[in-house]
Amino acid sequence: MHGLTDKLVLITGGAGAIGAATAARFLTEGSRVVVVDSDPAAIGRLESELPALTGSIRADVTQADQVAAAFEELDRRHGRLDVLINNAGISLRGRFMDITSQEWRQVMAVNLDGVFLVAQQAARSMLAGSGGVILNMGSTNGLVGYHHYASYNASKAGVIELTRSMALELGPTIRVNAVCPGFILTPMQEAEYTPEMRQAFASKLPLGRLGRPDDVAALFVFLASDDATFITGQHFVIDGGEIAGGLASQP
Repeated sequence: MHGLTDKLVLITGGAGAIGAATAARFLTEGSRVVVVDSDPAAIGRLESELPALTGSIRADVTQADQVAAAFEELDRRHGRLDVLINNAGISLRGRFMDITSQEWRQVMAVNLDGVFLVAQQAARSMLAGSGGVILNMGSTNGLVGYHHYASYNASKAGVIELTRSMALELGPTIRVNAVCPGFILTPMQEAEYTPEMRQAFASKLPLGRLGRPDDVAALFVFLASDDATFITGQHFVIDGGEIAGGLASQP
């Protein structure tokens, strides 16, 4: 991709499956990558796997004070931010009538509040500098209904609308888009679905397989690059054809 060499990229949830794949892909593009994650053990493993990382910061994206401190540290170390991959997220599977207020709040705190808190801090940094790109992690769950994911669905729909609003207010200095994966095989998905369930779902997809973290990483890299300089305020589905045929509406 064009224009990513030496760009400073910040990835939240950077020690998770999609975050780690995205970090690795940006490194191959010549970018400098800093990851943010709340799990120190996972950060340690990632640093061992990707010794070329520029740095890491431990922070909980749901806590405004920790997010502010993370960006102060980023500015102190590097003095700039070119690309934010706003990736941190969680999922809790359960029937709508069984969701507790605590579970609802937990999902919203990470998936929506965290995206807002990090994006706002990143925008401040980019507006004070020479601009940049913010890419928020949406989901096909924010576009169509899915059984047993009411809190997750609502949080991702919020991310998509937040993305549009940010693009309107932050342009032309900052481009803002959302990436909306379908079924990507990560440890989170492996914990929620049996191998038989995963295979049954994959067999219904037009492309015949589940997505991989590398697939999502490639889309993040394209949207962050100079090849996408006329793209903002959009959401990009990467789902193997899942919602084209309404598979998500099936139990």
